[in-house]
Amino acid sequence: MYKQLQLDGKVAVVVGGSSGIGRTIALGLAQGGADVVSSARRMDLVETLADEIEALGRRSLRVTCDVGNRDSLQRLLTSCLDAFGKVDILVNAAGTNQRAPSVDFPEADWNRIMDTNLTGIFRTCQIFGRHMIDRRYGRIINIASMGSFVALYEVAAYSASKAGLASLTKSLAIEWARYGVCVNAIAPGYFQTPLTEKLLVGTGRGQEVLIRTPMKRFGELAELVGPTIFLASDAAVFVTGTILAVDGGFLASGVNQ
Repeated sequence: MYKQLQLDGKVAVVVGGSSGIGRTIALGLAQGGADVVSSARRMDLVETLADEIEALGRRSLRVTCDVGNRDSLQRLLTSCLDAFGKVDILVNAAGTNQRAPSVDFPEADWNRIMDTNLTGIFRTCQIFGRHMIDRRYGRIINIASMGSFVALYEVAAYSASKAGLASLTKSLAIEWARYGVCVNAIAPGYFQTPLTEKLLVGTGRGQEVLIRTPMKRFGELAELVGPTIFLASDAAVFVTGTILAVDGGFLASGVNQ
C-alpha cells in the first residue's frame, strides 16, 4: 500500500458506528491499520463491533455515546485519551431520517432530526476538534448525503440537515486548517442497507435512482471504505473542505439515454 495511505499508529473514533455505514467504515479503518473506537447508544452493538475490531489485531474500547448528550461525547473523548493518549481521526456517522409530506411534518420530528444530523455533529466536532487543534493534527470526516445537493421527495428535514452538514464541514475546514485539522465529508449515493431496502428495492423510487445513476446499480457499503481511508490518511494532507460524492455518477447525471 502507498505509505501515506497507511493508518498504522493512528487512533480513530467513529460516532454512530454500530451499524450500516458507520460499522462498515469502522471495520475498514481497522483493516487499514488504525486502532478504532466505534461508539453509539447501544452497548450490545458497541461491544460486538469492538470484538470484531480486536479480532483484526487492533485496539478498541467499549464506550457508548449519544450525539444529543454533550457529557457522553466528552466521556468518550476522555476514555480515548486515557487509553491511547490521542485521537487522530473522527468519523461522524450518526444520523436519522423520517419520510412524510412536509405540510404535515411535526415540528418535534423536525427538531429531532436536526439535533441528530446537524447539531449533534457540531457538538461532536467541537469536543474532538478542540483536542485536535491543541495537537495541531486531525482528520474529521462527516457523512453527508445526496440530500446535501439535491431535493429528495418527502424528506425535507433530512435533506435540510444534510445540506447544513455540508456547509458546516466547509466552515470548520476554513477555521481549523491553520491548526493542521482537515475537515471533509463523504456524500454516499444510494446504497442498499437494511434501512433503505424497503425504500429502494423494487419500488418506483428505486427505479428512478437507477435511471439517474450511470453505473446502473446501488452502491455496496464496502465501496465507502477506500474514500474514507484516503481522507483519514496523510495522503489527504492538502484536502479540506471537500464533499466527496461516492454515488456512481448520480450527481453528474443529466440525460442518460
